Amino acid sequence: MRSSASNAAVFAALGDETRLRLVSRLCNDGPMSIANLTQGTRITRQAITKHLRVMQHAGLVRNKKHGRESCWELDQRRLEEVRRNLGLISKQWDNALDRLRKFVEE
Repeated sequence: MRSSASNAAVFAALGDETRLRLVSRLCNDGPMSIANLTQGTRITRQAITKHLRVMQHAGLVRNKKHGRESCWELDQRRLEEVRRNLGLISKQWDNALDRLRKFVEE
């Protein structure tokens, strides 16, 4: 498991609406170029690139060259790790709420 600082970078990266949309597009459509990721949006290629770099720093995406073109793809292992972390956090909250409920009922 990664450090809490590394996990915080992931949650910070996913806390942006544009980056969440990029994750969704990459999940649904697979690896894509920046040109394809900007298609149908009002966001510039430069802005998309900045968002992808934040996500890359967090370990969510990686850049692969296909000839002259760069394609961005999700790191499925990292997404699974994030999902597990959210599951642990959810379980901790459930336990804390259960303890609070028992305390209040006593």
